[in-house]
Amino acid sequence: MARRTESTPDSLLPALKTHLWFASCPPAFQLALLARSRLWHIKSGETLFSRGEAQDSLCCVVAGALKIGSVSPKDGSHRLTLYVEPYHWFGEISMIDGLPRSQDAIADTDSTVLVVSGPQLTEWLSLHPEHWRDIARLACGKLRLMLTAMEDNATLTIEQQLARRLLFSATNFGQSTSAGVRRHVRLPQEYLARMLGVSRQTINKALRALERERVLSLHYAEVEIMDMAALVAKAGTVDPGLRQSMAMPDDLLGGASGT
Repeated sequence: MARRTESTPDSLLPALKTHLWFASCPPAFQLALLARSRLWHIKSGETLFSRGEAQDSLCCVVAGALKIGSVSPKDGSHRLTLYVEPYHWFGEISMIDGLPRSQDAIADTDSTVLVVSGPQLTEWLSLHPEHWRDIARLACGKLRLMLTAMEDNATLTIEQQLARRLLFSATNFGQSTSAGVRRHVRLPQEYLARMLGVSRQTINKALRALERERVLSLHYAEVEIMDMAALVAKAGTVDPGLRQSMAMPDDLLGGASGT
């Protein structure tokens, strides 16, 4: 079945500007991205792109949610790296290095994705090379996240790692321009277990402990954050470089201390 696509309306621009990276890009670059994009409508479980695929488009979730990760060759399980929702941008790595995709992107629900044509954008960038820096800024933010996750895995308890994942999800990795943060995070326990590389039972135990402390409340496929300050305290201090690149509010993270 052919995938349904449509042209990107200019009316989408204000919503896209709720993402700090896009909002910080020069207006000319913002308009160039829109002009070279289309909206792709994909069904739940449908693959946007696969690991090893030669595709260099830049993408942004407009509606729904996608799982970014890879499939284990041993048992076919999906190893989850990121869970992306509106208006998260991704796909910049293959656009920069021209190599095949390193991850799979699969729709978790019926979703709409803004897909910017790689060849068309590259052609425009050849005439306006100063905007490659904007693409690099997007990639550097992801690199800081991945390095932080690697360090966290080696040095933090599961409880602290879980608190950080929930905090990042609640703030759209600190990239939301909206005042305040989301109190309801759609992250099933199975997904959290995959992202942290532990069993679902381990995640359930850690979540239940936070629930007993009234930090959060558990619902079906959703976590409700009841005490944001307590969650921040559980997450511990965040690397200043990462916090700056993610533009996280100082009143949310600055005073947090390790637990």
